[in-house]
Amino acid sequence: MSQAIRLQKLLSVAGVSSRRAAERLIQAGRVSVNGKVVTTLGTKADSTVDHVRVDGRRVSMSVQRRYFLLHKPRGYVTTRSDPQGRRTVMDLITRVRVYVYPVGRLDYESEGLLLLTNDGELAARLMHPRYGVERIYEVRVRGVPTAAKLVRLRRGVQIDGRHSAPARVRVVRRWRNARGSEALVAISVHEGRHRQVRKMCEAIGHPVVRLRRVQIGPLCDRRLKVGQYRELTHREINALRRAAVNETKHSL
Repeated sequence: MSQAIRLQKLLSVAGVSSRRAAERLIQAGRVSVNGKVVTTLGTKADSTVDHVRVDGRRVSMSVQRRYFLLHKPRGYVTTRSDPQGRRTVMDLITRVRVYVYPVGRLDYESEGLLLLTNDGELAARLMHPRYGVERIYEVRVRGVPTAAKLVRLRRGVQIDGRHSAPARVRVVRRWRNARGSEALVAISVHEGRHRQVRKMCEAIGHPVVRLRRVQIGPLCDRRLKVGQYRELTHREINALRRAAVNETKHSL
């Protein structure tokens, strides 16, 4: 019986890229099956009988899965390459010799924890809102949000014409400086929309001064310094897999 699956899923399982990135590879004509370039996203292939190549390189299904946690600094883009020539997170892990890619987004101006892996199935689950894997951010904002504004964030706000999912929010501390009052707010979300947390804060009138992601599901490492990375332990990998099946525990 054929074990054919969608080509973008096959590439993801093989650790070539995330499914979304695999779709872009296919549409760009960089993927071939049995010598023929494929550009249709619905195409299926069977890794046991079909010869799948990306940029001419044969795709292997026996790649060792690797998992790295990086403390991304500000001023880096979360991608493998950048058309504008900006620094990418891959410039920070030059000693990693296996092909890995970042899971999800963390925008150019933001810092914090970022997972990189070649485990396509796990990456897809971690990024899908269906599994509810939390991301926790510490956000420094201008002004101090009122109780009513915090309720708005918890219920969801309009972002780019769509309502954001409910979030968990609390003010960690507040202070005054030469620019006026500011606050540090902890925000927990399970969506991964573009610049979501920044836009949520802007929607209630409190623009972000600084944003840092401090937790991804069960992963939290306060000792990992900016720009440093490390490989995940077996315990952390297993905890991530459990979280990507059914994330029910909250730590905010």
